[in-house]
Formats: sequence, structure tokens, C-alpha cells
Amino acid sequence: MSDTATKPTQEVKPQRHKVTGDVHLLLRRGNEVLLGQRQNTGFEDGAWHLPSGHLEADESVVDALIREAEEEIGVRIAPEDVHFAHIMHNSSSGGRMAFFFTVRSWQGEPENREPEKCSDLAWFSLDDLPDHMIAYGKTAMSHIADGTAFSVYGW
Repeated sequence: MSDTATKPTQEVKPQRHKVTGDVHLLLRRGNEVLLGQRQNTGFEDGAWHLPSGHLEADESVVDALIREAEEEIGVRIAPEDVHFAHIMHNSSSGGRMAFFFTVRSWQGEPENREPEKCSDLAWFSLDDLPDHMIAYGKTAMSHIADGTAFSVYGW
């Protein structure tokens, strides 16, 4: 028998990944979608992107989308008018879950409520999107057009 004490080996579990949730609004007017042109954000300034934002604590993705729509473009959306379109597991910033929702009915006229982050709002035909878009957003829109509900991007 040995005089040295031994400790039982413990299985080391990998650290759980914490995911940031993003919501993205496809505000649809016929075959057109509303996009904003980014500025002063430090990420893809000059690129066009869907109105979007981060999920906050104690908030559903639908509530986040409704809040972001009012904050960014001044439209009011009823929860029943929010329709799931796509979810993307995006590798940026260590991994994000990006939820995309389509809305065809809302109250108010879209206006740029964040001019410090957005230089312009414009409607674009889904058949003729701008060349300079944030890549994962453009990819997600392609998946949505194809009816694909889930994708992985950048892994």
C-alpha cells in the first residue's frame, strides 16, 4: 500500500457556450424589403442591412423584434403579424443565433430613428438587392427565398 493519497479523477466538462441572440426584420411591401445603410457603427459601415438588434434579458424574440422596429424605424407591429422566416447560427463574435422574421402589416410610416447609426432607409426589390450588403444577411435572405428555415454561416 502506498502512503500517497490519490484523488479521484474528475471528468472535465467543456464550458457551455453562451450565445448572443439577434433579431432581423424583413418588413415587406409587396416584393420589396426595407433596408438601412449603416454608418458610425464600426462594423460594415456603408453596407445595407435589415433593421435588426440584440435580444435583451427577459425578452422573447418576438418582443425584441417589435421593440427594435419601433426604436429603429418607428413602426408598430402586432405580435400576430410577426412570421418566422429563418434562423441562422452565425460564427461572428464567437457565435450568434440570428432570427429572421417577415412582417407584411404594421402601423406607421417607416422613418430613420437612428440617424447616428443609419444614413438612409430604402425599399429594395427582392430581385434586385444592393451589392454592398452585410454578407450573412444577404445569405439569410437567399435561404428565406428558397424556403430554407435553418442555416449555419461562417463555421
